[in-house]
Amino acid sequence: MELVAFVGKDKESWGQIKGVINNIECERIILIQDKEVSGFPTNDKTEVVEVDCSKQLIELKEDILVKLREKLSGDFEVSLSIASGSGKEHMALISALLCVPVGIRFVVFTKKGVEFIN
Repeated sequence: MELVAFVGKDKESWGQIKGVINNIECERIILIQDKEVSGFPTNDKTEVVEVDCSKQLIELKEDILVKLREKLSGDFEVSLSIASGSGKEHMALISALLCVPVGIRFVVFTKKGVEFIN
């Protein structure tokens, strides 16, 4: 399974994303990241996809969709973290994933480790 996570400008949420990335068992990690974000740490499984979050919602969704179709391996399901970012960014990402189409399993990092919440 692949992990898809959104990394927004809200650095206070980055710890949650780092916790998931560093503790999840997955084949690959795809970070969707605002082009204005810099300094988010990655690992050898991570691929960063930059997007322009100043675009309107529909344009942002289409941009993410085009870039994700190139990156996803063809699995039927991805793990998804939306702990970072805004509602507009989350809507664009979720809509793009559903248009790929892939199923979504929301993932979170807790005191117990990585947990799926659906």
